[in-house]
Amino acid sequence: MNIRSVPFDHPDAVKLNDQVQAEYAERYGDDGDATPLDAAMFAPPLGLYLIAYDGQDRPVATGGWRTQEENDEGYSDGDAELKRMYVIPEARGLGLARRMLAALEDDARAAGRARMVLETGSKQPEAVSLYRSSGYEPCVKFGYYRFHELSLCYAKAL
Repeated sequence: MNIRSVPFDHPDAVKLNDQVQAEYAERYGDDGDATPLDAAMFAPPLGLYLIAYDGQDRPVATGGWRTQEENDEGYSDGDAELKRMYVIPEARGLGLARRMLAALEDDARAAGRARMVLETGSKQPEAVSLYRSSGYEPCVKFGYYRFHELSLCYAKAL
């Protein structure tokens, strides 16, 4: 697998984002994640967006982080927020999500971020398992979905 940094609005990123949105809609019965996102949020040094490609140059996994500071949505100064972690169904079980997560954590740490935070949902047990096994602990809810009962928030010191 080849992991590359791309803009959040790169055609392959858009394609994978559409796929993850469809999966969210299937799992939660809504229109997907409504968190407002903009390509500039993931532009270095304020963030990073990655895509993993297989041997045929097919995009198979994605993930990014964006800078957060203390605000009324519950973030803290020095936070890096993990967004849009996704692996296509055919590539699951190969360790791609764990590799992507480690690369994003390393980059956020190098950018001076103190803590990685993420929001997932209770209908994503695979994601919860990945994050818990990677050292993430439950934290006070933050972000767009902080008042939703299915929302789960985790944090890890970098």
